[in-house]
Amino acid sequence: MNKVIIVFCFCLFSKLSISQTYFPPNNSTLWDTISHVNLNWCQNKIDSLYSFLDTNNTKSFILLKNGKIVLEKYFNGHSDTSNWYWASAGKTITSFLVGMAQEEGYLEVTDTTSDYLGDGWTNCNLIQEEKITIWNQLTMTTGLDDNVSFDCTNDTCLEYLSDPGIRWAYHNAPYTLLRPVIENATGQGINLYAYQKLLNPIGMNGAFLYSGYNNIFNSTARSMARFGLLILNNGKWDGNQIMSDANYFNQMLNTSQMLNESYGYLWWLNGKSSSMLPGSQFVFNGDITPNAPDDLVSALGKNGQIINVVPSENLVWIRMGEAPDSSLVPHNFNIAIWNYINDLPCSTLSIDDYTGKDTRKLIEIVDVLGRKSGKLKNQPLFYIYDDGTVEKRIILE
Repeated sequence: MNKVIIVFCFCLFSKLSISQTYFPPNNSTLWDTISHVNLNWCQNKIDSLYSFLDTNNTKSFILLKNGKIVLEKYFNGHSDTSNWYWASAGKTITSFLVGMAQEEGYLEVTDTTSDYLGDGWTNCNLIQEEKITIWNQLTMTTGLDDNVSFDCTNDTCLEYLSDPGIRWAYHNAPYTLLRPVIENATGQGINLYAYQKLLNPIGMNGAFLYSGYNNIFNSTARSMARFGLLILNNGKWDGNQIMSDANYFNQMLNTSQMLNESYGYLWWLNGKSSSMLPGSQFVFNGDITPNAPDDLVSALGKNGQIINVVPSENLVWIRMGEAPDSSLVPHNFNIAIWNYINDLPCSTLSIDDYTGKDTRKLIEIVDVLGRKSGKLKNQPLFYIYDDGTVEKRIILE
């Protein structure tokens, strides 16, 4: 016999009131909001999420639904005007700019990197070096030895380990050299090019700055959220198609090679059958973020710089801050935050074997974030009726 947990919600569930995606105006501090009450999220659970974030050295957290802010919280003296580094989450901006440069005819991702950096940019012989392409830089498959030096971009640091395309290894140095590739291809500094093609069109602030060998993007949390919203909407911003090359955009956010199915063009991908992590050659089975939707794509950076984009939920959330743990890329911390987000729906009342007669017509069943769902057990489901009422149920084993 199944036990049914049920609560009656005399308000419209967000799924029924989803409107066209909202875009905050450029050059403005205005940004529309949605009350967490409309999503049936409880304040005490939001407080638990904020407490967890605060305990784990967070500076900024923003969650968007349909482009509007549902949650926005700053910690430890940070604010909506404070700039912070993206670390490796900024790799995704570089990926976007490579796509823009290809769209404008400045380069092709299949071009050899030497076309833009010249011969001798590595310590490989010329035959080995000529095999490395921009695509290899985007997909972490250059074959250069990440054990010799992880960050150093000097030619003496870039040693041959394997031919390109047969080994996946998370390696900062080849990625960092995409900056001079873009600059030499376009004839513009990366910050000018980024401002013209990305930042100004969607109202972002920010700039790339060198920190040692590394090329680090810095911006406000709201600018990070704007970039996530652009990605959510397939490179389109409030009617303006920022990236028109749909083929590149789709390649960027899908498995780029079969060595690490969970990696696109510098984006992390959920819902794949296997994954690899930085600093390891081990292949793990299953999703990289098992408690998140399968279509999640993530920008992840050292010390927990995170952008999560979920097209099926029309959802974006970002986190900036200090290190929550010692990992190079914070996959476990991302999973931990998702646990709190999944728990945001309000608690329910419990009754056994609910058999109440009902003359209403059931429209659909959706999960906590609006996805159509079957009658799955052990998870919150919302039964939406034709009279505008909603029941939240959990069918237990």
